[in-house]
Amino acid sequence: MLLVMSESTPLPDPSAALAEAESLRSVLERNRRTFAWKTSGLDEEALRATTAASSMTLGGLVKHVALVEADWLAVKLAGHEYGAPWDAVDFDADPDWEWRTGALDSPDDVYTVWRDAVERSRELVTDIIKERGLDGPASFTWPDGRTPSVRDMLLDMIEEYARHTGHADILRETVDGRVGEGAPEDFTF
Repeated sequence: MLLVMSESTPLPDPSAALAEAESLRSVLERNRRTFAWKTSGLDEEALRATTAASSMTLGGLVKHVALVEADWLAVKLAGHEYGAPWDAVDFDADPDWEWRTGALDSPDDVYTVWRDAVERSRELVTDIIKERGLDGPASFTWPDGRTPSVRDMLLDMIEEYARHTGHADILRETVDGRVGEGAPEDFTF
């Protein structure tokens, strides 16, 4: 079927695409905020705590999510380099580096790495949406030849936060009993 445009055919509403982009960013920010709340205010002992079922720590989880921000949004979406601290790591020799060091680093260092990654991602996502729109291509191609869209990458990042916030929820309850689905209104990060 051929769609014929005439002067009376309405053009797509550009505000709809902007609204969708803002919705995706809003959901991503809500997930980031909940993750931050679940992992905030912990000392070294709490960041290193494990449960009987897993060797995962909150410190390792925070640092891992920082790496996911860099990998998915800086590298794969925007086409940039990983940047510090990731570019100095030999992941072939130490594939669990972020997990291992996240459990050893000071709380300030762990939280700073994550906050820096989030701030970088926010700026890159804003620029990429302006340049490419949500339907535009990411800066990488899957092995099968498919290139995900900007929208796909944002949805994947939302899913990453949802999954890892679930991990943080279980670990945090073990550490000090904090439970709940969302951060209190007065929580900031």
